[in-house]
Amino acid sequence: MNVGYIAQGGDPIKLKDAISRRIKLLCKERNLNPSSLAYLCGIDRSTVYSILGDKSKSPEVATIKKICDGLEITLGEFFCSPEFDGLEQEIK
Repeated sequence: MNVGYIAQGGDPIKLKDAISRRIKLLCKERNLNPSSLAYLCGIDRSTVYSILGDKSKSPEVATIKKICDGLEITLGEFFCSPEFDGLEQEIK
């Protein structure tokens, strides 16, 4: 089992946490900090910080698309990552 997408304790992670992890990984690969990412994507720094922190519980797809555009990747490339393979089921 790949622990890269499993929360501590072996539980599946939530979608919001997977999105946050993916953005952090992409920023690290490109040597970007959250402020630089916001500038690059044309979105408010507070939006980026809320997605990376605990404030935003469900980032909008339009915002993720802007991030993808700024990073010059597609939504498909964004979501094609192990972080999204072990998500907690949303409907119970």
